[in-house]
Amino acid sequence: MRRKDGVRLCIAGMVLICVGAVAARAQDAASGSTKPAAMAADADPDWDVVTVKPSDPNTVGDHIEQHGRHLTISNDTLEMLFVIGYNVQKNQIVDAPEWVKTARWEIDGLCNTDGEVNLPQLQKMIQKVLAERFGLRLHRAQREMSVYAIVLAKGGPKMTVHATAQSALPEQHPREDRGQHTEMMKNFSMGDLALILEFRVDRPVIDRTGLNDRYDMTLKWTYDEDRAPTDGTAAPSLFTAMQEQLGLKLEPMKAMTDVLVIDKLERPGAN
Repeated sequence: MRRKDGVRLCIAGMVLICVGAVAARAQDAASGSTKPAAMAADADPDWDVVTVKPSDPNTVGDHIEQHGRHLTISNDTLEMLFVIGYNVQKNQIVDAPEWVKTARWEIDGLCNTDGEVNLPQLQKMIQKVLAERFGLRLHRAQREMSVYAIVLAKGGPKMTVHATAQSALPEQHPREDRGQHTEMMKNFSMGDLALILEFRVDRPVIDRTGLNDRYDMTLKWTYDEDRAPTDGTAAPSLFTAMQEQLGLKLEPMKAMTDVLVIDKLERPGAN
């Protein structure tokens, strides 16, 4: 995620490098620039106006970027927008036409609410443009699938119970450095943690810890060994880091989980 005068979210494959404006505001504070204003937490934003068109086939990379009320989603497939907008893995999208995996789109519009969107608000914006411009109709169902369950590791949790009111919003501060990713999380439930992890693994993540508190925690792992330090200071893999740093495990299993069944979806007409 790079900060100039707006928010830029870079997406590669199944990995969402960063979502929301939290990291951008942290980077601004470090550089001494003015912090952008966040959208009100209870706001339900919609599009004032939005255009949708096929991407130029020569475009390289995909991103989501916000400058003021101007929000663009560039060179993304609908499959990836389902992943982000509905917090699902690709194999949880059922009965979609094949072109959702290959056709790429430029979505460009103005938000009807001031401030930078957080992840739930971005998801709402994506859901609304899919419904309004692609005619999306869907329903949820349950199917047995391969999942990762968050369970307690031997010795129990190593996280700090969050000290303030349970109604406060969770905070996420991600950082990338030399093939390593750090997630600094405050006021996180196990469900919030599962959401973050779903962008990092190849199957749905469910909570089987039985923990009902909210926690402060830091999780650092190596995702690219070729770029990681070679002096012995590199962080472990995600699965090892979960056990060593949080006292949790990602355990593969079969479980009933939500899928999105696509009832209707069509290519958009002229703007």
